[in-house]
Amino acid sequence: MEISEIKVDGYERVARCRDQASGLHALIAVHDTTLGPALGGMRMLPYVSEDEALFDVLRLAKGMTYKSAVGETGLGGGKSVILGEPSKVKSRALFEAMGRFVESFGGQYITAEDMNIGIPDLEIVKTRTRWVTGLSRESGSSGNPSPYTARGCFLGVQAVAEDVWGSKDVRGKRVLIQGVGAVGGRLAVLLKEAGAAVTICDINEARVKELSAAHGFAVVADEKHLEVACDIYSPCARGATLNGETIPKLQCKAIGGAANNQLLAPEHGDQLRQRGIQYAPDYVINAGGIINVGVEMLPGGYREEEALRRIDRIPHNLKKVFEISRRDKISTQLAADRLAIERIQAAKASKVAR
Repeated sequence: MEISEIKVDGYERVARCRDQASGLHALIAVHDTTLGPALGGMRMLPYVSEDEALFDVLRLAKGMTYKSAVGETGLGGGKSVILGEPSKVKSRALFEAMGRFVESFGGQYITAEDMNIGIPDLEIVKTRTRWVTGLSRESGSSGNPSPYTARGCFLGVQAVAEDVWGSKDVRGKRVLIQGVGAVGGRLAVLLKEAGAAVTICDINEARVKELSAAHGFAVVADEKHLEVACDIYSPCARGATLNGETIPKLQCKAIGGAANNQLLAPEHGDQLRQRGIQYAPDYVINAGGIINVGVEMLPGGYREEEALRRIDRIPHNLKKVFEISRRDKISTQLAADRLAIERIQAAKASKVAR
């Protein structure tokens, strides 16, 4: 196994691992550990190059720093990516090598589930390092984070509704959910139970059909979903779907969804503000999963009641973001970044004062 460093300004440590025996080619980025060790998921994708993978891992690690800061998890931000087609390269040897790579960070980086990485994969990783979270309840971990992410998003949608319409009651509100996987599907159910008129879409037509049959959701074809007028748009699939092409087509008053990195670029937050669309920054509203996993790091181990108490603060954090946005006349995305940076700088100042 060969581990080499990649120098990146503004990041505490970035490293690559090449393991000829297992075929592992992976990157780990630790952005900032001021607030605690860097927690962030592990994902596997068939990146076309290491440069593409590096761009992804750096962006995601920084996002985790900000998500943890605003979510008050007591953790920093990091991320790991494995280059390769999951259906072709996954093996026990590969994940054992990945575990040794994570272990080389000595607890500075803690991993968890992300795209194309499941609990069985992480169980193998854990045979080579203890710095793994989000495993099964039976193993003493916090289990599947999706229900907690969905809960936080539901509370966040209520907070957005209160900001826009003066009440968190979503009864009668038209909500369009794009992407109904583990999180988006659960969010759809929670919103319908609260009285919202929910329309769903997904590239997985079988999943849409199943949910619609079970819960009576209205359905729209994924490729035509932006033609649907709604009160709240909830992107819950891939990132970068709020961009120069899609924003002019939006027919909503607010956005609150579970997808990561929803804005293609920072200026798209400004475009939403100019259009008068209230946007709940993704890493604020979708922090429920990372908050839940973070509770595993507390003395005494995981306690669900503590996780739920912390997740229930997501509306409070969103309100602070909205206040900063209005006060400083900036987009909510920039306001969220400012709130995160303020909390990190306060922690640094506190450490210096000691």
